Amino acid sequence: MPVWCCRCSLAGHFRNYSDTETEGEIFNSLVQYFGDNLGQKVKAMPLVEETSLLEDSSVTLPVVVIGNGPSGICLSYMLSGYRPYLSSEAIHPNAILHSKLEEGRHLSIVDQDLEYLSEGLEGRSSNPVAVLFDTLLHPDADFGYDYPSVLHWKLEQHHYIPHLVLGKGPPGGAWHNMEGSMLTISFGNWMELPGLKFKDWVSSKRRNLKGDRVMPEEIARYYKHYVKVMGLQKNFRENTYITSVSRLYRDQGDGDGQDRNISTQHLQIEKSKLIKRNWEIRGYQRVADGSHVPFCLFAENVALATGTLDSPAHLEIEGEDLPFVFHSMPEFGAAIGKGKLRGKADPVLIVGSGLTAADAILCAYNNNIPVIHVFRRRVTDPSLIFKQLPKKLYPEYHKVYHMMCTQSYSVDSTLLSDYTSFPEHHVLSFKSDMKCILQSISGLKKIFKLSAAVVLIGSHPNLSFLKEQGCYLGHNSSQPITCKTNPVEIDAYTYECVKEANLFALGPLVGDNFVRFLKGGALGVTRCLAMRQKKKHLFVERGGGDGIA
Repeated sequence: MPVWCCRCSLAGHFRNYSDTETEGEIFNSLVQYFGDNLGQKVKAMPLVEETSLLEDSSVTLPVVVIGNGPSGICLSYMLSGYRPYLSSEAIHPNAILHSKLEEGRHLSIVDQDLEYLSEGLEGRSSNPVAVLFDTLLHPDADFGYDYPSVLHWKLEQHHYIPHLVLGKGPPGGAWHNMEGSMLTISFGNWMELPGLKFKDWVSSKRRNLKGDRVMPEEIARYYKHYVKVMGLQKNFRENTYITSVSRLYRDQGDGDGQDRNISTQHLQIEKSKLIKRNWEIRGYQRVADGSHVPFCLFAENVALATGTLDSPAHLEIEGEDLPFVFHSMPEFGAAIGKGKLRGKADPVLIVGSGLTAADAILCAYNNNIPVIHVFRRRVTDPSLIFKQLPKKLYPEYHKVYHMMCTQSYSVDSTLLSDYTSFPEHHVLSFKSDMKCILQSISGLKKIFKLSAAVVLIGSHPNLSFLKEQGCYLGHNSSQPITCKTNPVEIDAYTYECVKEANLFALGPLVGDNFVRFLKGGALGVTRCLAMRQKKKHLFVERGGGDGIA
């Protein structure tokens, strides 16, 4: 058995427990879920030695969530039995939607027809359930209103579905690694998760909330606290890394029968007596002494909530791997913090026209570092993010956009002392003598000496633990998964992958970059799994199986 590869993405697990109470809690949940027929067969979590046979593990987890950012946290909250109901005195400003909600007032939203509720709604997400849940939590937010949520939440423990949420760091995911000096693009209340208002949490910490936008580290602390205060800790494991997620077997009539990791002999066993281990998840946990402890576990369902910040996008040009070329804000910030760029006469090249590139420009500008800013679009391009941000709420980004428009390079001019923009340009190559070659849309080339370069043109999720790097899950299976151009193709109401049953995706992987919209994914997945659980229990009660479908 080979040693695990370190280049794979988020999430994983561990082999041994240090907290026997936690182990007991999860075991009891599994027995409750599957029924007492498991009896004495199961005495621990379904984790086996890397070299052990699959038959050595007796329990299959109902759900494993890969990724512990806000998507994974919100999904855990709802899988833990928290259910949203229409508040008794609430009136939604959308009269048609409110009328539909009244029809099912006695039911939680999880138990209602999401397609029916979503019909006719419009919003800034392409996923209808995301738009529905957002308008229930933040009615008419896109019109500038700050109406309270029309929902209230109840903990209904009988709806608990056992699950594990696996992440590389503490709950909150990538928010713990973001540049701390920048404000979030969204308002604080748009970053909050169900059941705990962000402003209330800030007040409880005796912190002053200046304005509606907040620092990323505040959001990271809020998410970490949320998991604790909501009692979700038993479902979360940190310092874990996934190396493979693979199908154990498929139905004999399913596709071409590829990816069978289980013998033909086992496939001949009567299915009602075979534990349905849809997925095998392998990886390792990094422990305190720095060593890696391998694990293997099994799941009926896997939910991908990894986000898309794992692998920065590259220009794929000559010299991009030279040491003076950075691909993230933390790298650039660290270089500035160590004084490596202080007092340099040569400018920093920043590539990209999004908000991360704008953050880098502001960072350089505030540290008196001259900037060459290169981007492919025209400054009048209506799709530029700056055109979608109100000036009063985002003055720093409009400052950058103003410089992009008014301080652009021309053939007759020289570089400006603080900032020069190069619209409709791209980088041809980087050279070892710290020079770069730029080319305009007309073909004109220019060479500049740099002190550093920062390429900030987006990022891709690291799905190397899936076959084909997960590409086969996208709308275009020949291209890598990206949030904007090639998200994972899902059922619009269940968030199950169209090309892989029992595999779900939510958050940025399906195009929902903003926290306010990714919560809809948790609703869709929870409803789907809850409905299947009901059907399974009905099947068992009627004598249709041995208790494990």
